[in-house]
Amino acid sequence: MRGTSGNLSVVLSRDPLRLAVTASGHDKGELTPADVVLVDGYGAAVQGGRPSAEAELHARVAALTGAGAVVHVHTVASVAMGKRAPGGIVFKDVEMLKGVGQPAHDVEVVLPVIANSQDMKVLGDRLEAARNPRMPAVVVAGHGLYVWGDDPRQARHHTEVVEWLLELELTER
Repeated sequence: MRGTSGNLSVVLSRDPLRLAVTASGHDKGELTPADVVLVDGYGAAVQGGRPSAEAELHARVAALTGAGAVVHVHTVASVAMGKRAPGGIVFKDVEMLKGVGQPAHDVEVVLPVIANSQDMKVLGDRLEAARNPRMPAVVVAGHGLYVWGDDPRQARHHTEVVEWLLELELTER
């Protein structure tokens, strides 16, 4: 994550939904406990400082998908591919699809691309409408990539795999 871009979250409880989300404007490579905010199921701070502006979307992803962790990154490949393929990015016959639990051959897997919005409810509605249960990620056009997993390790793993797929697609185009 470059500079202070992107954000991370981990689900701490489901009932009620509570997440630990990185605070707004903090360098993710130098996080301390003070750089994490406890938020509710709507992304509102329960304890700590000011959460990421996208905390509400993290909570929505966790509730919608059952994810235990969400990673949001602003990568060149995700921004570029979101602009080049606004209808979604199709992957087929690529071995790395196994990294997100999909067959490597004879199946197409679409990574959804949604239009950006500064309104997290609108963005969450777009994500919910476009979500592909076969792909634990979505690209927000002109913004970046949201990826999730059962826990932080799996969310990071999925992020690395999806970013690799995006870089391959960007290189091939």
